[in-house]
Amino acid sequence: MCGIAGLLAFPGAAPPSRDELMGMIGTLRHRGPDGHGVWQQGPVGLAHARLSIIDLAGGTQPMANEDGQVQVTFNGEIFNHVELRERLVARGHVFRTASDTEVLVHLYEDHGPDFVEHLNGQFALALWDARRQRLVLARDRVGIRPLFHARVGGRLAFASEVKALFTLPGMACALDAGGLAETFSYWAVLPPRTVWEGVQAVPPGHRLIFDAADGRERLERYWDWPFDAVPPRWSDERWAEELRERLVDAVRLQLRADVPVGAYLSGGLDSSIITAITAVVRRHTGTPLRTFSLTFAEAEFDESDAQRELVRHLGTQHSSMQARGELIAAAFPRMVRHAEAPLLRTAPAPMMLLADSVRAAGYKVVLTGEGADEAFGGYDLFKEAAVRRFVARQPSSRARPALLSRLYPYLSHSPMAGRAMTQAYFGAGREHGAEPHFAHTMRAAATRRALAFFHPDWRARIAAHSPEDVLARAVSPRFAQWPALARDQYVEANTLMSGYLLSSQGDRAAMAASVEARYPFLDHRLLEFSCRMPARLKLCGLHEKVLLRRAFKADLPASIAARVKQPYRAPDSASFFERPRHGADGPPRLREETAELLDPARLRDAGLFDAASVARLVEKCRSGRAIGFADNMAFVGIVSCMWLHRQFIRPI
Repeated sequence: MCGIAGLLAFPGAAPPSRDELMGMIGTLRHRGPDGHGVWQQGPVGLAHARLSIIDLAGGTQPMANEDGQVQVTFNGEIFNHVELRERLVARGHVFRTASDTEVLVHLYEDHGPDFVEHLNGQFALALWDARRQRLVLARDRVGIRPLFHARVGGRLAFASEVKALFTLPGMACALDAGGLAETFSYWAVLPPRTVWEGVQAVPPGHRLIFDAADGRERLERYWDWPFDAVPPRWSDERWAEELRERLVDAVRLQLRADVPVGAYLSGGLDSSIITAITAVVRRHTGTPLRTFSLTFAEAEFDESDAQRELVRHLGTQHSSMQARGELIAAAFPRMVRHAEAPLLRTAPAPMMLLADSVRAAGYKVVLTGEGADEAFGGYDLFKEAAVRRFVARQPSSRARPALLSRLYPYLSHSPMAGRAMTQAYFGAGREHGAEPHFAHTMRAAATRRALAFFHPDWRARIAAHSPEDVLARAVSPRFAQWPALARDQYVEANTLMSGYLLSSQGDRAAMAASVEARYPFLDHRLLEFSCRMPARLKLCGLHEKVLLRRAFKADLPASIAARVKQPYRAPDSASFFERPRHGADGPPRLREETAELLDPARLRDAGLFDAASVARLVEKCRSGRAIGFADNMAFVGIVSCMWLHRQFIRPI
């Protein structure tokens, strides 16, 4: 995995300099500590920071075709590069390296901008076509790898991370009210918008083409979740066989590397399946599989019993690290700097610490189970939406709302704990059952409570934006024709998954430690297969991931195969408080660095939040009364926004 950056000067603007390109790529060395490269010619300059995974000696970038007319800087992996190379060689192309990067320039020669449609991988890339004076930016289908761009001083700047853009003279650094409105609703911004004014993201599954002659740009979608595909009439056994075959092949492809590949092991169904498949594939090499896990002292978050059971079952070489509150709080500022966005949960910070331990063990690549819940209906949110729709058909029923009490069994303070609370919870937003945001109404309502802590000026600016309207415009034109579960999956994949899980909790957390995470469940062939699956094979009543469990039941311990989904979570506001030292009595107090950050004078100086309101929230958290999602998300959101302000807007 790598970092990329570059500049394209439009007519009348200064061409990029080597110093500018080096300054940009210098901010991304964590993404590519194994080397860097810069190429500049005429109006364009490309830069690259390399994390060497494939062809360690020959994969230096930027990389060109035979005559140098096509240049590429590329972040990611092309898992089907072997098959593509064979096809291209048969067509007469000559290769100088064994790198997957070189496949890109030759594939472009044959297919033009459509070349991305042939890629099976996770990628963000910039390709310069000198003959046509055309720059192509492209991003993988589901948004695993990031790519941002901005216009500044008559030039286009682009990079893997926003911090590289901020090195350029004239590039403003200010938070965007619309981006905050979306983040404090869906936990992420819907691209192309970002949380930064003037900065845009290339959306997942899109390519963006710029004409150097006149600065025109064209955004094209080349892939979307195909939920309108007609399912074949297979038996359940055939469905299970086909799923198994596709996932095993996805893991096989994603094990391609010239360095050792490990795996994250949470103890849940998804990572357990990936680990089990990997262990079988690796058994033929005689090398034990290396697995890595997080544990917590708090039982509500800890899954170490399940982790140990699977390690015994598979015989992996395993290590775990315990994410204690003081470690989470200490790591949080660094995590925010890498995320470059407000965080509403602390969960990315332990993932970054786990990536640190992976790197310390000598590994650069890990497989993860991310994506299975979105593809196969695993989240409680899908169950909740199904029950709410069921209840809405008979709103006077007293029995139907009781189904909601069976959700969230792993929470010590479930929102479904009491009948009155359950009735109020299910009733909110039930009139919007056909709207794209329906399944996310409850999450958004809890998240938006944090807006009450913003300064009145910012509250007014944020209130001028409607995240629901943005979402309604962003969904597929065929969205309304899909079954309810498909609609909920689509929105989840395009909000929380791409904007938060694959970004802050995925790419940014791993790349902070120079580790590449890979996601077999997000192989686009498997996703297209899952979109064709009947809903009953994903969610049947309140049983999630029905087909996935069936297909891999024999590979796992019975307790793991039957285990109810427990989302990965970490202690939130509690992480930022500590007991008085030396055994002294008294209430918890804010850890020193957080107390300094939330000092009323500093809050007033930043102008983002109302200092008095924040002080009341801090006291609520200190006294242990912040037991719900809303207060915890508000606290973490405030802390993360203040770190963004301190690190980027007004560095000290």
